[in-house]
Amino acid sequence: METYGDLVAAEDVLLFVNAAITGTGQREFHGGAAEQRLSLDFLHTYMCVNHRGPYAAALALDINDHNAALIVRRLLESSRDADPEQRRTEGLLIARRLELLPPQRVYRLIGELRRARVNNRRTRAILRDWLAGRPDQTLDAVKYRAGLKRALRHTHLRPAEPETGDFLYAPRRRGAYRAPLLDAWRRAHHQQSAVYELPYTVAESFAHRHGIPRADFLQRIAPRLTALERLRLQESARARGAAGAVATDLSRMPLTRLASYVLALPPADRRARRTELTDALRGAARRAVRAAGAAPGGWGRVTAVLDDSWSAYGSGVKRRRPLAAALACHFLLAELAGEYTALWTSGRTDALLARPSGPTPLGRRLVDALETSPERLLIVSDGWDNAPPGLAAEVLRVWRTRLDPERLVSIVHLNPVYDAEGFDVRRLAPTVPTAGLRDAEDLPVLVEFARFAEGRTGLAELTAHLAARTERFLAGGRAAVR
Repeated sequence: METYGDLVAAEDVLLFVNAAITGTGQREFHGGAAEQRLSLDFLHTYMCVNHRGPYAAALALDINDHNAALIVRRLLESSRDADPEQRRTEGLLIARRLELLPPQRVYRLIGELRRARVNNRRTRAILRDWLAGRPDQTLDAVKYRAGLKRALRHTHLRPAEPETGDFLYAPRRRGAYRAPLLDAWRRAHHQQSAVYELPYTVAESFAHRHGIPRADFLQRIAPRLTALERLRLQESARARGAAGAVATDLSRMPLTRLASYVLALPPADRRARRTELTDALRGAARRAVRAAGAAPGGWGRVTAVLDDSWSAYGSGVKRRRPLAAALACHFLLAELAGEYTALWTSGRTDALLARPSGPTPLGRRLVDALETSPERLLIVSDGWDNAPPGLAAEVLRVWRTRLDPERLVSIVHLNPVYDAEGFDVRRLAPTVPTAGLRDAEDLPVLVEFARFAEGRTGLAELTAHLAARTERFLAGGRAAVR
């Protein structure tokens, strides 16, 4: 029999996981960046001190990179507080998570550890393994020069090659480099053609120095662009009225990122490219379903209430992010469901032309949704029910207590927005589980995880779930035992 302390611990873990999935320390529609950073900092401190095991295990879940880096830093800063077995498991989790983080974020983390004077033996060993596992230190030397220099100094390591060391610490010492990338950097100071042999982020500064016209530069550097760089350049080009300067391959774009791309297009462009964009979104949804190991059409009758109210705009730094999550979920659920009904809060029926506008009448849409007799009801919303306020909570309370006490209809609320004031994602009703949502691709896993928030399972089952996720997470990497 579980104690009151076990129930509190389970609530704490679920609250933190939701925060770690959605919170990024950035401005949201209903909250500022400073208050979110303060809120997240408190949660990380509380979890690291009171629930260290589940706190470390969160690295194996689908949390965002911002919180993963914060967890790694907290664990390394407090190594002396862990017992030997904890340190071993934490070392494995940290090493595996560092493999998955973008390298620039890891280099930033190393800089933070250096400023905090965190340089214990375990930290140096984990960072040495990560540096040794980098596929091309020459590329890192050119692209992340300052970060690599800090990392090598912090871990007391020498560069992999002597000329890499010369490049980092005395770049003018050599008249030429054997490594093509290093020599291209040297020649790019005085030779325009060498600029196009460099990574885009490095080449851009040289192009500006040489006064190369932007259009010419983008055309010639295009073969060296990463998929993310192509997408960002497309978005900035549209903002300047120069769309089409860089081509984007929609067929390889992840679902949620593709949804963001689509929503950034003017409505006229979306209408003109309806077939192309719809096919791309459906293709991305099918890939996501296969990656999740789910059976297409296996979820039976599904109804979704999707929030396209004005707050779905997000903020200037997370523009249309909540709406993109809803749009991506719409296409994913269409693949998972055998029979699918989508109800947008605005009442619109054309998902491709979705835009944030108006209030959030979640309660009314829930009544409409339940009248479709679904087997599953999914709600994708930031939880700010305001037309009228509180109606959604009352509808769900009556449904659960009076009309469906046996819970024949599965109801899950997925919230893509962190509520700094509540230290969690905003919930609609105590009777309905709420899970934080980062990317729609995580939806099948989150729906499974949400059952822990219903209160019908306890700490033992939650701990077992975290242990299973940790085992699968570690099995996919090359992390060494520490």
